[in-house]
Amino acid sequence: MHKLPPLVELRTFEAAARHMSFKKAALELCVSPTAISHQIRLLERYCGCALFRRRPRPLALTDAGARLLPGVRNGLESFAVAIAAVKRDGDQQPLRVTATNAFASRWLVPRLPAWRKSHPHVPLEVIGTDAVLDLQAGDGDVAIRYATCRKAPSDGIVDELVSDTFWPVCSPHLLAEGELKRPADLARHVLVHAWWGPADRDPPTWQRWLTVAARRWRGVPEFKDMQHLSFREELHAIEAVIAGQGIGIFSDMLVAPELAAGTLVKAFQLSLPGYGFYVVRRPNHPRERTIAAFSEWLCSVA
Repeated sequence: MHKLPPLVELRTFEAAARHMSFKKAALELCVSPTAISHQIRLLERYCGCALFRRRPRPLALTDAGARLLPGVRNGLESFAVAIAAVKRDGDQQPLRVTATNAFASRWLVPRLPAWRKSHPHVPLEVIGTDAVLDLQAGDGDVAIRYATCRKAPSDGIVDELVSDTFWPVCSPHLLAEGELKRPADLARHVLVHAWWGPADRDPPTWQRWLTVAARRWRGVPEFKDMQHLSFREELHAIEAVIAGQGIGIFSDMLVAPELAAGTLVKAFQLSLPGYGFYVVRRPNHPRERTIAAFSEWLCSVA
């Protein structure tokens, strides 16, 4: 491949030749007329011949300049067309959003119609996973992370979305039939658990809830003496409680629809603080404006 010519100087030459004025070219390119004159002289030195006749006025192209202009104009136009095509293809690629399986299923997906309505030309690809994907490596474009405030994400630009609270919830028939009037009645029921990883600090589990409850009420059963049903996937634990298989302790954000509809009810008026949801994006992303718009939309609906 031939050595590339000085592209800045070629752009300057095309603007000056189109306007036949260094002053008008300077206004278009937001530089001074002196800078235009300097760049033209650099290009003339590179070509080894004059490209403009400066005297007598008005400004005119030399024969060499007239031969050069069509090639430069076509080349710049080709650059513009190629870059526009690449940009258009990039804008049509789905914006890859990673979130935990439970958050994606129970909070994000029900709200996606609002995003599509306000941004119909920005498709999304939702990656539900409890693993922390590496945004810097390009595994995703934007992440919704779940973490304590003491260990908030630090691997990019972080916007705090919302915090949650954990409540003991159950099927309403347990309360209606009088089977669960006080914490001591928990001894006759199954406690439903969702898995927490070893890296989670002070997770809002049944063990913690029973410890706090024992300080408030008498007769709270001990954890080791109770029946238990555990699930690796939080979504499965929620479905088990909806089906009446036990009593779970879940984020109010994840079971909000069921609480609103009465499909689930709060078993006791004692909650545990949860964690925070954070929107994370890497700086200087090629689609930074789109990602910022998505982050703003998330905060508005939260």
